[in-house]
Amino acid sequence: MIPAKDTNVGAKESGTGSASACAKNTLAWTLNDGVVELALHRSPCNELGSASLEELEEFVTALARMQDAAHALIIYSEMKPGFCAGADLRELYLRSQAMERSEAARGVRDFLERIHRVFNMIDAAPLTTIAAVHGVTFGGGFELALTCDLIIADKMARFCFPELRLGLIPGFGGIPRLKRDLGNAVVRDLLLTGRSFNANKAQQVGLVSQVVGEGEALRAARATAAQLKKFDRATAVAAKRFIKPIPHEELRQEIELFCELFASPAVEAGLRRFVESTDAQPYLP
Repeated sequence: MIPAKDTNVGAKESGTGSASACAKNTLAWTLNDGVVELALHRSPCNELGSASLEELEEFVTALARMQDAAHALIIYSEMKPGFCAGADLRELYLRSQAMERSEAARGVRDFLERIHRVFNMIDAAPLTTIAAVHGVTFGGGFELALTCDLIIADKMARFCFPELRLGLIPGFGGIPRLKRDLGNAVVRDLLLTGRSFNANKAQQVGLVSQVVGEGEALRAARATAAQLKKFDRATAVAAKRFIKPIPHEELRQEIELFCELFASPAVEAGLRRFVESTDAQPYLP
């Protein structure tokens, strides 16, 4: 599902029974019966580059308008390989090669600050947010899932921070959000080894709230969203604000550390190896 141009259907966005839809080149969203669904559909595996970021910025602006008519947000992928493979490293490398080093560094910082704003808005949204994930949930895709209140994973999902192989750390807010949600031992394991967790392991450590059969994550997320409609929304919003603070200071520190590491020759070499790889899915560990 990659439409050639933007479409808007049913612009009505008030009342819990309202319906609206918007399709973009890398993602699409709908509002129906109080549930916002954000579908990622950029081939091959929803890599997050400049086009995706621009459309995510449009989405969170629209979400601010829709949230009074909604009680839940579901984020999922329509791509077979998985939820999201992370940042668009090819775009990052090619852009950095086409610029002076100082200009490239400014571009990276700007991108990080923009995507942090988007992820923070999803994280803090006064809705119950659910990531329905399958397959590859790596790097920036893992970080997007971590913005959600609940992660529902099909049994084939895999979670990983492969940035270590590039000489980098996660840059879209992954470290502070993992520290907020899980024990430091789990954070160190994912961050320092670069290895992946399967869905069962992710549930054991408290990352995933529910593991379902292959291809069943979206169905389970929709069932959960329907259940949430039965409860008082104001109570859910208050509870979320209490148990899920945004770690703003640590998020700012993460940007600084990422930008510092990005300037190293090891990162340029790692990105070059990635771009020149002939593997069909070079992001796999």
